[in-house]
Amino acid sequence: MCQSIVVLGQVVGEQPHRIELWAGTVSSEFAFYALAVAPTASPFIPTEIHLISTRSGAEKARLALLSEEPGWFHRLSRDYALPTIHFSADTIHVLEDVNGKPLEDIRSPEDNRRAADGITGIIREFTADPDCALHVSIAGGRKTMGFFLGYALSLYGRPQDKLSHVLVSEPFEASLGFYYPTPASHVLEMPGGRLVDSAQAQITLAELPFVSLRHGLPEALLTGRASYNETVEAARHALAPAELQIDLEARRVRAAGKIFALPPAELALLSVFARRALRGEAPLPAPAKELADADWKKRYLVELRWIAGPMKDLDETERALRKGMDGGYFSAHLSKLKKILRRELGPAAEPYLISDGGSRPRRYSLGLRPAAVSYDTFQAPQQIGATISNILPGA
Repeated sequence: MCQSIVVLGQVVGEQPHRIELWAGTVSSEFAFYALAVAPTASPFIPTEIHLISTRSGAEKARLALLSEEPGWFHRLSRDYALPTIHFSADTIHVLEDVNGKPLEDIRSPEDNRRAADGITGIIREFTADPDCALHVSIAGGRKTMGFFLGYALSLYGRPQDKLSHVLVSEPFEASLGFYYPTPASHVLEMPGGRLVDSAQAQITLAELPFVSLRHGLPEALLTGRASYNETVEAARHALAPAELQIDLEARRVRAAGKIFALPPAELALLSVFARRALRGEAPLPAPAKELADADWKKRYLVELRWIAGPMKDLDETERALRKGMDGGYFSAHLSKLKKILRRELGPAAEPYLISDGGSRPRRYSLGLRPAAVSYDTFQAPQQIGATISNILPGA
């Protein structure tokens, strides 16, 4: 059974690049008609159409929509005098299997993963363009494909992006020969011999509100090539209560569900505040700008020795702090720590940042509850993300 997804465009905020994304086979042309010709609100005229499909679905779409005959996409454009819209063989994207070959169908969990990653990658690419408005339709097609489209838009969607479904009046939804309501009478024969006029068909666009989780994703997932599972996992942890686990020996932390390394100097500073959060202790004033603080030196070197181990030479650090830690040293490493956390976690870094409380006198703390902080050795890393079969409702 062939599957396909099509991308078209929309006039939201007058973006010059307007794309609409359909899920399904050639019947997804219903969504194009509903948006461009008979919308419930302002028309959405795409600048181009992209189709994501299996190999057989792509071939069916090419023959049914883009051929000289029957060429239903070209017919619709002529019938309703639509402006030029770029839709051709080079905007049809065929999903690939694990070997990089065209995916024939979605039959196995591995096929599901490949379809999810392919759909997610397309939506991530389009939503990375601020001059692009994306309209996604989940009309038609297999539930799995529609689910991935809608969920991927929820992960990456922006205010100018929209999600919709279309409703087709009876009996046209079940007709293989029906593509859109024609402006003039066009008789179709239904199964069983019944004759109907496609000009009498009604197609209604139903917009589907969605919650965007984009703000909780790290920059690497917004611009990189993360899989569907990795993106879902990052979004889950962004919404979950913050928890921090520190492995001083391995010089790694787990925050927002992600394990990453920290340089010894920055890890030691984080650990100073993590221990205080674990014990429920009060915020600390920073060392004075040009006045060495012996107490700060002591608490900092305690953590650094845990990290370095008994055989490591800390002479260089101890010389730098021989009279104590001053505000310049503290601020430099605090700034670097914040930069690393934001790079690794994106917006999800906020609960793990050492805060000065926002008022004077400045007192610094890690705003995690004691139960959210732990010191432990990490287990061997497990595969990131749940399997798609666990994520999907029955597909």
